[in-house]
Parts: sequence; structure tokens; C-alpha cells
Amino acid sequence: MTKKKIIVFMPAHNEEENISGVIARVPRAFHPQFEVEVLVIDDGSKDRTVVVAKAAGANHIVSFPHNKGLGAAVREGLKQCCLLGADIGIMIDADNEYPPEQIPDVLAPIIAGSADYTFGSRFKGQIQGMKLHRRLGNYTFTLLQAILLRRWIYDGQSGMRGFSRDAMENAVIVHDYNYAQVLTLNLVRQGYRLEEIPITYQVRTKGQSFIKFRQYVTSVLPAIYKEMRRPVSKRNVNPQTNRDDAGV
Repeated sequence: MTKKKIIVFMPAHNEEENISGVIARVPRAFHPQFEVEVLVIDDGSKDRTVVVAKAAGANHIVSFPHNKGLGAAVREGLKQCCLLGADIGIMIDADNEYPPEQIPDVLAPIIAGSADYTFGSRFKGQIQGMKLHRRLGNYTFTLLQAILLRRWIYDGQSGMRGFSRDAMENAVIVHDYNYAQVLTLNLVRQGYRLEEIPITYQVRTKGQSFIKFRQYVTSVLPAIYKEMRRPVSKRNVNPQTNRDDAGV
């Protein structure tokens, strides 16, 4: 029997110190009906990210000639997952903050056909090392998404997200700087079913985050406004669309 395909994709910008450990920890054989491949979207790295990723076992690497932004990298990751024939995709940050070992947990609702879009939710799980201002920022932007969508969300900025094939094909990310808020607003407004799964999160110990508070706020808020102004077509999502033959 031909196996279906899961692609784990990692946006990466100057992550030579972290990416090999993330790739090495990706579970490759956690479901008998799926094969797992790793895709790296190199967002114009100036260090050895690409060399390290290849040596660590990445199956596919797509490189931008210059840094375009996390939103652009995630958009490209979703596109490439579809081009490479993925039935399911999962994005995980390359900074070693999110647990690759929990990929099966985050994808379980999609494999079972009960969700189309999933978060690895830090605030439903365990968090180690997050500073107060980052925690408050997460709470604020998550609350904003919850208000706009009129449904409760625990972790609107998670860097670990699963996607059905249909969700990947129809997701729209309206700006290049970031993706977190606008992607969720877009998919939920289209009618895709969201589920959050508790994960364990550890703040990075190597490398540096791209996030600068003022730039983040001045980039993200206009993008949220732009997304909410866009008309979206409500999709009729079939609850059985993603259910595998085993009914897992």
C-alpha cells in the first residue's frame, strides 16, 4: 500500500546552532500509513544553516536569495508542501523552542479527521523560561484574535502548527513579516476547524529571535486590519475529508 505523506517544514533564518537538533528529533515513523519528510525554508541565512540542515537529514531545502520575512517563509513552506505531494503539513520553528517529539500529538486530530488546522499550544501545556513581557504580548495578541473570531484561543502565536492538505492549499498570509495572527484569522474565517494541543515549550538558549516589539506591533496590527477587511469564502469542510482508513 502506498503511504501518504507528512511534511515537516521549518522556516529558518541564521539557525545553524539550533536546526540540526530540531531535525534530528523529528519522529519519522510514528504512523504506519504515513511517511515523513523534512523541508527547510531558508530565509536568506548568512550563516551555515543550509549546510547544517543538509547534514542533519533535511529531505528538501528551498533558499531565498535574501531575507524576506517569516510570513513569506511560511507561505513558501505551505506552497512547497503541496508541490511535494504532502497530505498533511506541520510547521515547526527551527530555533529548538518547540518539541518535535510532540508532532504526532499535534497532528493526531488532523489524521483522525476531526480538525483541519492545529496548534501546539504552549499556554495549555508547560512553558519554561518565557519572560513576563513576552508572555503579556502573547496574551494580548491572542485575546485580540479571540475577540475578532468570537471564539476562545489559548496560543495565537504558536510556532508549531499542523495543516490538512485543503487548509494548506487555501491558506492566505497577507504580509511577509509574520504569519501567526493573520493565518489563523484567515483559516478560521474560511471555516476550517481549529484544535489546540498542549505542548511543552522551552525558550531558546542559542541564537537570537527576530522579534523587536515596536516593529512587531507596527507590522502585525495593520496586517490584522487588512485580513479582517478581506472577504473570504466560507468553505464546506467535510468532517471525513482527512480521516485515514484506519480511523485513527
